Amino acid sequence: MDYNTTGSSLLMPEYGRNIQRMAESLLTIEDDDKRLKNAEAIIDVMAILNPHLKQIEDYRHKLWDHLYQMTDFKLKVNSPYPAPTAEEVRKKPEVLPYPARKIKHRHLGGNIEPILEKAIAESNPEKKEGYTQHIAYFMKLAYANWHREPAQDDAIRQELKQITKGALDFEGATGFKVVMDPRPNGNANYGKKKNKGNRGGQQGGNGNFNKNKKYKNKNRGNMA
Repeated sequence: MDYNTTGSSLLMPEYGRNIQRMAESLLTIEDDDKRLKNAEAIIDVMAILNPHLKQIEDYRHKLWDHLYQMTDFKLKVNSPYPAPTAEEVRKKPEVLPYPARKIKHRHLGGNIEPILEKAIAESNPEKKEGYTQHIAYFMKLAYANWHREPAQDDAIRQELKQITKGALDFEGATGFKVVMDPRPNGNANYGKKKNKGNRGGQQGGNGNFNKNKKYKNKNRGNMA
């Protein structure tokens, strides 16, 4: 196989220029069997250079598609997989429609609505009370995330009654406690008191060092 051909551009940069030249050299081989044998050798090298592709199901099919792309779909070889076309590979995926569902309670998110409906439709009083408690706790967490301050249970109770039109309510103080991080933006040094004892210890240590130094100098003078 002649590897001295020069390619104009790298159609598959992840394989490098040498693989690109090998792929282009396949177009100069007239014998079909020899061309297929060389193409299979290139596929083996491509698999070694990109071992992560082995995690893909039927990864050799993917390698053959890449080889066709490196020859600009001009390769004619009896490969074990059908040759892809440029239209198939370069076809843009269909645009996914953006969900246009209107969220009634945006500050609580869209997932709260089916939970509210299920809680309202629950006939078992104990289960319904459990739904109500969990929903109220979630509302308190959502309020804390948005406002960075705890919400009163009465406010949560009133809002829950309002959005459910009185269908869900919890009696008395529930004792909800939302653990919040009072530090703005998670600053670990916010509100941290300095340890004066350590600073004093350091100063005391320096003072003792100075006293020892004076004592040594005094002894040296007496020895002299």
